[in-house]
Amino acid sequence: MSGAPPGNAAASYDTSITDGPLLPAIWRIAWPTMLQNVIGGMQGVIDHAMVGHYVGYTGNAAIGVSLQIYLVVIAFISSLFIGMSVLVARFVGARDPERVNRTVSQAFLVAVGLSLGVLAPVGYFAAPHLLSLVNAAPGVEAQALPYLRIMFVFGVGMLLFYMVGGALRSAGDARTPLRLGIAVTLLNISLNVILIRGIGPIPGYGTAGAAMGTAIATGAVGVYSGYKLWSGTWVVRFPREGFLRPDWEIIRALFRFGLPSGVQGVAMNVGGVMLLGFIGSLALSGQSQAAYAVGYTELFSFITWTSAGLTGAVATVAGQSLGSGQPERAARSAFEAARIAAVGAAAVGILFLSIPRTLLGLFGMTDPVVLDIGTHLLRYLSVSGVFIAVALTYTGGLQGTGDTRSPLYISLVSQMAIPLGICWFVQRYSTLDPWDIWRAILAGHMTRCALSIWRFRQGKWREIALDVGKAHA
Repeated sequence: MSGAPPGNAAASYDTSITDGPLLPAIWRIAWPTMLQNVIGGMQGVIDHAMVGHYVGYTGNAAIGVSLQIYLVVIAFISSLFIGMSVLVARFVGARDPERVNRTVSQAFLVAVGLSLGVLAPVGYFAAPHLLSLVNAAPGVEAQALPYLRIMFVFGVGMLLFYMVGGALRSAGDARTPLRLGIAVTLLNISLNVILIRGIGPIPGYGTAGAAMGTAIATGAVGVYSGYKLWSGTWVVRFPREGFLRPDWEIIRALFRFGLPSGVQGVAMNVGGVMLLGFIGSLALSGQSQAAYAVGYTELFSFITWTSAGLTGAVATVAGQSLGSGQPERAARSAFEAARIAAVGAAAVGILFLSIPRTLLGLFGMTDPVVLDIGTHLLRYLSVSGVFIAVALTYTGGLQGTGDTRSPLYISLVSQMAIPLGICWFVQRYSTLDPWDIWRAILAGHMTRCALSIWRFRQGKWREIALDVGKAHA
């Protein structure tokens, strides 16, 4: 029995993604996602800027440390959405709305269950122990603990926001997630202005206020998205019957394709946490953590935000092309997107080289030592950004076609073994300085770029089958 209403038939899918010119198809998916990432990322910039002005650089370091830990956990659960995107793109390419909608509803059920049943209770009690792993300075840890606990307990809204965006983009609609992202950002900024500094009878919550604003904004948009999926007015929707009944075949497929991406995300963020441990061991640990939080977590995101948009676009085009029986079109999509990504990353890199102190000053950074360390970091990131931008587009090609294991192995080598190995070696046999860590980050990004291109061009993704059958009547 089909779960699709008349307005959600296969004919409503954007056929130009698989049948039209390739570069315009990629760009049509990429630009709304890139714009959404930039606009959405600005809320993080504003968080850091406000906290930097009202709390100080310890607040900046607290947000950076907390997000690094939070992303380790959230990356695992949100990996289900990678599996969801693989299935949705393939089923859309095959013009099968019934399996598209069943996949989205099952991803929703599993994500909500894991968030409320695992993430919230475990994260709340484990937060102090997790902060101890990164050698956070006492002042930083005091600011980070309430922020991290709020993010863990009320993270379900963020998960739903990610899920809906991934489902719509994989089905070819990138503009609706853009509108949702703008709503989240505007609401978050408004709440942060109130909650971080305080206004009228509402006290200022400082760093914790930034987490409160994020939780409320994403939660509100998550509730709205659930209503829209149930009403059936989007290109994807919840089935009318059997919505709350688990479909174990699809759930197994979500984990089969998503779990490697989850392990990859955990590995990358564990690597980031361990890297923070090395930063925390430096003589100027607090200043270095603050420079890293702003330079790498925020400013470098101007490169990764846009590249992530292209990653999602390649995944959608490649997945739908493979689903419609056009593997050569899927193969060309990563190369075309990589050219755009490299140019964009180089443009941002020029700003890192030409006005580093101005960029850092936007976050309230006036300490001379922090500015010096941050300037050195941005010099390395100006080069590193080109490599990671290209790597992300080829990662999108691999994941979109169902090869989610290769990016995992590549990340283990490039995001953990190489940078952490370099830091360990220098610390063991010499004196570890901040610029040694910045060089290690660059080496890891160069390796990831080379391995991602090599693996995608091997073309073994052409042979991957979904093995998810039709629903029974």
